[in-house]
Amino acid sequence: MTTDLDHLAIGTPALTDGWELFGGLLGGTWAYGGDSPGYWWGQLEFAAGPKIELLTPTGGPDAAFLERFLARRGAGPHHFNFLVSDIAEALARTREFGIEPVGVSLDNPRWKEAFLHPRQAHGIVIQLAQQEGSPVSPPPAELPEPGPPAGFGLIEYHLGDLDGAVRLFRDALDGQVSPAGAGAADLTWPGGKRIRLVHEAGLPLGGSLHHIGFSRAAGAFTAQESERASLLAKRLGVGLELGG
Repeated sequence: MTTDLDHLAIGTPALTDGWELFGGLLGGTWAYGGDSPGYWWGQLEFAAGPKIELLTPTGGPDAAFLERFLARRGAGPHHFNFLVSDIAEALARTREFGIEPVGVSLDNPRWKEAFLHPRQAHGIVIQLAQQEGSPVSPPPAELPEPGPPAGFGLIEYHLGDLDGAVRLFRDALDGQVSPAGAGAADLTWPGGKRIRLVHEAGLPLGGSLHHIGFSRAAGAFTAQESERASLLAKRLGVGLELGG
């Protein structure tokens, strides 16, 4: 079985800030997206690293999970997605690890999924999915022309149980581990996809996304771009570091 960190999903009541930040400023290009019961989702891909997915509720009973999230926490990181080649094996691995997946849905041959609850996954939802084929859909009209290409080089996640999280991301999710200084470890997947785990006690549910990092190979962001990006990231509930 193969496992790949595919995307970080961000819930938001409005998509405009996300399009401007991740598309217009950070050079994300449209991958695919569309309507699902209760919410709309769309993904942008970058020069390197995982994708960003934006989620927004569209009403009705199926929107309750996302509306509750936004009412409780506001816009912010919602889940990590890992694509697996064999979801049955992925579920068996997580159960061997002592975690019972929730929301298991295996009926759709094109998209089978399950979730690890944040209380068992160090403070964030983890989505496991087996996808057959690549969806094709037109980009939304509101998506601006992409800015200069940037790589999505880092997700830094802080948590109380560093050793337990390293075991989960390494043994159940196939991350390659390397040291990242005292109280920290890097987990990597192919294509420059990286989660840095950093020990920090006392966080709600045991963990919290600290920041995400982007960089441009062609040069640094201007002061104006950095200021605008910081404002948009704040509205989306994410910390952001820019490099070049």
